Amino acid sequence: MIRWVLISGLGLALAACADAPDGEVSRAAPSYLGVGTSLLEGDLVQFHLSMDRLQTADELNDYADCAAAQYALIRGYGFARHVRTKMKQEGGIWEADAVYTISPALPRGLRTIDAEVVVANCEANGIPTV
Repeated sequence: MIRWVLISGLGLALAACADAPDGEVSRAAPSYLGVGTSLLEGDLVQFHLSMDRLQTADELNDYADCAAAQYALIRGYGFARHVRTKMKQEGGIWEADAVYTISPALPRGLRTIDAEVVVANCEANGIPTV
């Protein structure tokens, strides 16, 4: 069902929501707009990602983790570690610049990724990979 919502100062706008079976309103699914990769040096890899219709920034982080995990597998590695992510939003589009290390063995650090497990979770949740 399409709903019309009054947004103060903007007039009528079409909300991209539908009634869920339990009576709650569900939101439109996030839109994954693409990933670009760059090998920086050695085991450092940079990912440029963009998304639309985010609920939280965690969704963009999940997308970056999925891309890094798949990239690690493509390169013959089993693990990745998050180094840093910079995010910005412009015109409703969220963009991230994320850097990860990839490695054949579990790296030291807090944000480590088992590539096979993460890619399987991404596929199960409909999050695209590289």
